[in-house]
Amino acid sequence: MPPATGRTLAQAYCLLVGAVLLLVGALGFISDSHFGSAHDGRGQFLGFDVNGWHNLVHIASGLFLLSTRREPFRARAAVLTFGVLYGVVAIWGFITGDSAVGIVAIDQADNWLHVALSALAILSGLASPTSSYEDPDATRTRLTIYDPA
Repeated sequence: MPPATGRTLAQAYCLLVGAVLLLVGALGFISDSHFGSAHDGRGQFLGFDVNGWHNLVHIASGLFLLSTRREPFRARAAVLTFGVLYGVVAIWGFITGDSAVGIVAIDQADNWLHVALSALAILSGLASPTSSYEDPDATRTRLTIYDPA
């Protein structure tokens, strides 16, 4: 059964995860606003290592997802792209251990969160159609009688 809002799963993911990432990115600056390397200093926010760069990545990711939420085909493309990128980030994080590109502070909790975000994004993208669940022509379609001619 489709959602009552007419949103696809990809659109809902963009809205929910985008808003959370934007909020967490902004609030992360309370914990650490340092923009040096990942090894110079890092703060803890909700049990995750953060620094200024990490917070900016969350803000950018949130804005990206929120900006693509309105149209089903854009939301689907966005979550699939987001899922692949965050999957790469998770793998990279497991390999390097404590930083991405030497400036973004990460830890094992971040890596597992990236795996979850990636998997959910890809699944919501694959489960979403490229058009909305809402059918503006539904009344006309239901009342049309099949005419083979």
